[in-house]
Order: sequence, then structure tokens, then C-alpha cells
Amino acid sequence: MTGPVLLTDALQEVRDAVAAAPLELATPGRETTARTARAVVDQVDDYLLPRLRDLDAPLLAVVGGSTGAGKSTLVNSVLGARVTVPGVLRPTTRAPVLVCSPSDVAAFSGDRVLPELPRTTGEGDVSGGIRLVPSDALPAGLALIDAPDVDSVVEANRDLAGQLLSAADLWVFVTTAARYADAVPWDLLRTAQERGTALAVVLDRTPPEAVTEVAADLAGMLQRGGLGTARLFVVEERPLRDGFLPEDQVAPLRDWLRGLAADQEQRAAVVRQTLAGALESLDGRVAAVAAGVDEQAGAAAALADAADAAYDGARDAVGEGVGNGSLLRGEVLARWQDFVGTGEWMRSLQNRVGRLRDRLGAALTGRPSTADSLSGALESGVETLLRAEADRAAERTVTAWRSLPGGGALVAGHEEALGSASPDLAPAAAEEVRDWQGYVLELVREQGAGKRSQARLLSWGINGAGAVVMVAVFASTAGLSGAELAIAGGTTAVGQRVLEAVFGDAAVRELAARAREDLDARADRLLRGEQDRFDELLAPVSDAPDAAERLRAAVAALAAARRTA
Repeated sequence: MTGPVLLTDALQEVRDAVAAAPLELATPGRETTARTARAVVDQVDDYLLPRLRDLDAPLLAVVGGSTGAGKSTLVNSVLGARVTVPGVLRPTTRAPVLVCSPSDVAAFSGDRVLPELPRTTGEGDVSGGIRLVPSDALPAGLALIDAPDVDSVVEANRDLAGQLLSAADLWVFVTTAARYADAVPWDLLRTAQERGTALAVVLDRTPPEAVTEVAADLAGMLQRGGLGTARLFVVEERPLRDGFLPEDQVAPLRDWLRGLAADQEQRAAVVRQTLAGALESLDGRVAAVAAGVDEQAGAAAALADAADAAYDGARDAVGEGVGNGSLLRGEVLARWQDFVGTGEWMRSLQNRVGRLRDRLGAALTGRPSTADSLSGALESGVETLLRAEADRAAERTVTAWRSLPGGGALVAGHEEALGSASPDLAPAAAEEVRDWQGYVLELVREQGAGKRSQARLLSWGINGAGAVVMVAVFASTAGLSGAELAIAGGTTAVGQRVLEAVFGDAAVRELAARAREDLDARADRLLRGEQDRFDELLAPVSDAPDAAERLRAAVAALAAARRTA
């Protein structure tokens, strides 16, 4: 692979990496990074790749500057023909005008330079494109663009002016004696210095009596700004002649431009300077984009951590609510009382364990509706617990995101929907709890598959035995008062003894453990689905760390390719 081909391939990789940089979060540096990224992509597309692929193409000089600096009049005067329309209304140049020799029209008719801008050869406003004007006034090998104002009141014009300047081999920057020290011209001139762009500065509308003083001041500013090699042309403020600047005022600039067109070596030197400067500037500019992507990755990680913390807290709270006995209150406690029978059954608990097993068996087989009622009450309690914790986690996440970089914009306008559990949670939770109860019954059925166990199990009922296992999952001394403990905790213990008589002690413990493990997994799945709503908002920057590394690797590969080109 030859050097130039390797260089264009490496440049294309840089361009693609910058274009794909994830910059979705409204972090403090996002807008600056996005502007830098757009400028890099535009310059690679509009200038660097086209120029590298055709080093002998005509030199493109862009005439740019501030509002009212006289750019259009200067271009017409250099050419000695009215190819662009000056005027007092602002902005004057609504669309760029590209003037070239008829022999060079083919070089600019396609998409080699500024490929996104359509071409037209018509008159009038061609906003959004470039008006291509062939002219014998320009020698072959040189083209001029009259660009919109860099400080236009129209944002699209300002953006286009910046894009055109980035696509130029040579800047002809026009300012005036009254405005040469303004901030806007110097922002552009500093950009030229940073990118190593070949530059000429035209000091227009200079009072004749102040030419020496003003020109010396501007030359000193250019020197101090690292632009001492820029060519400086001074145009005195004189009356126009048929709309053109006096010949003696415009001749030096015209002669210099024509000299560039005629001297292939000098023209090539200008191209090399701007090309090398633009390529070298990519190191710092892409590094700035990578730093912005790092900021995005850090913000995304902080937002993800906040969501993780909220939903991990919800999982812990559900686990605690399942295991601390708090679910065995209210309706569940009442249904449990109905199921096992409390009064005389509890009073005979200590003395008649054998009769207890018979009474429990009668309850399990003779009153199946009580087991169903208990299961229904448990189902409702678990659903309520899940919904409550999902609501709290959603609210905590929204609150945390509002205070974190990038988070406020993500939830803005969606606080009501995101600040509570999703509408899908209630039916999903009901289905999961019902499926869990079915899983418990299946565990009991599998455990009672032996003939001896099966006979006893059938005499008591699968649903009843399953209900005892379910309550065993929730029964603990942690959340119950003394009376509740006597009713719920005590009777659960006796229910477990009966099951132990059928399955054995170890088997019953395994049943309860497996039932609890399955319930925890279902709760985790439900909460994971709820958290996914927030994770999906972070999906556009989920690969930000990899994107930053890709940017750094691409610019390093470009530097290596430049050394071998």
C-alpha cells in the first residue's frame, strides 16, 4: 500500500470515528465538543480527502470576512467583472459564489469539493448551494469563492462561512480599518494559525492618511499572533469607479493571485502548507472530541450508578419484605387463620400433635377454598410490595438524575411517566406471582413423587401443602408482634412439622429455600425490566468508552501514516 493511499484510509477512519462519537448527553462540554466534531468531519469531507486524492487540482482561495467588509466588491474588482452582487442590505452574499477558469469548471462541478452543497450556474439566490461562475478573468489553476459573512446575523450563513474557510487552500481574509481588531476577525485568524492555513489579509477601507499607521499596527498584531508570514494587502478608502475599486488599489492582490496560479511550484507550496497544517491540527481537535466523549462516558456511568443504586435498594427492600414476616399481616394473616383454624386448634397445639396432623389434613382436604384464599392473599401482598418498591426506585432514580450532568435533559418532560412504576408492572407482577405459586406446587408434587409420600400428600392436598410452603417462605419473627407470632409463626412451625413427617426435614428446608430463590429471581426480573426504562435512555452513549479509545487509536494511526507518506 502506497503512502498516499494509506494516508487517505487512515484519514477516513478518523473521520468516521469522529462522526460516530456519542454526544447525546447534555453535559457541560457537549456543545463545544459537538461543534469541534462537526468542524473536523466537514474539513475532512470538504477539503482534506478531496485534496489528498488530487494534489494537482486547482488552488481554491476563499474570500471571507466580517459583515460590510467589502468582500463582494473586492472579488468583482480583482476579476474586473460583476460575478457577485454587492449591496447595502445585510447579509449581501446569501450563497457562496465560486469563480474559476472555464477550463477548471469540471474540477468544481462534481462533489470533489464541498460535496454536500449542490451547484448551480443560475443567477439570484441559490441559498443552500454554490453558484458556479466560469470566468476568463481567472487563469487556470485558481478558483475564488465569495463566502457569506463570518459574523452574519443568519446562523446558517455563519456556519457556511466557517465550512467554506475550512475547505480552502488559501484564506483571503477581508477586514476594515475600523474593525480589524474586533474579536470575530481574530477568532478566525487564530483558527487559521492553529490549522496552519495559508493566509492573506486584506485591510479594506483604510483612510489614506492612516494607511501607514493602521497597516503597521495590524502587521504587528499578526506577528504577535503567530501569523507573521501572512501576506498583507492594504486598500485605501476611495470612490468606486463603475462599482469597482481603483485599479491601483486592487492590482497588488490580483497580481499575487495570478502569480500563484501561474507558478506551479508556488501553488503547490501553498497547498502543502495548508494540507500539512490541517492534518497536524487533527491531533488536538480529535483529542478534544475524545475528551468530550470521556465526559459523556463519565456522566453516563454516574447516571447508570444512580439507577443501579435505586433498583438495588428496591431488590433489597423486596427481599427484606419477603423475609421479615411483614407480608403475614392483615388479609394474609386472616386467611392463614381460616386455613389452619386458630381457636381450639391452637389451644390443643401443645398436647395433641397427632390430632393436629389429622385436623390439618382435614383442613387441607375438606376446605380447599381456604388454601386458594390464602394463595390469593399472598399473591396480592407480594404484588403490592413489588409495585411499592418499583415506585420508590423510579422516584429515587428521577430525583438523582435531575441533579447529575446530562440527567435532567433525559427525564425532562417525562418525569410523571418515569417517576413511578410502568403501567406494565402490575399485570406482569401478578403473572409472575401466580407462576411462582404454580412453581411451588410443582415442587411439592415432585417432592411427593414417592409412593409413601404421595399417599400422605394426596390425603392432605397439593394446594394445602403448597400453601404451607409459601407461608414458610414469609414467616419470620422479625416483623411480627407477639400475638401475630403465636398465630402465624407458631402455626407455620406446626405446618412444617406435618410436612416434615411426609417429606423429611432436609427436604422441607430445600423446598422453602428453592421457593424463596425462585421468588427472588422473579422479583429481580421484574425490577430489571423497570430499570431498563432508564438504561435505554443511556443506550446512545453506552459505547462511549470504546468510542473514545477508537478516536485516540484512529488519530495515532493517522500520525503514523503521515510519517510514512
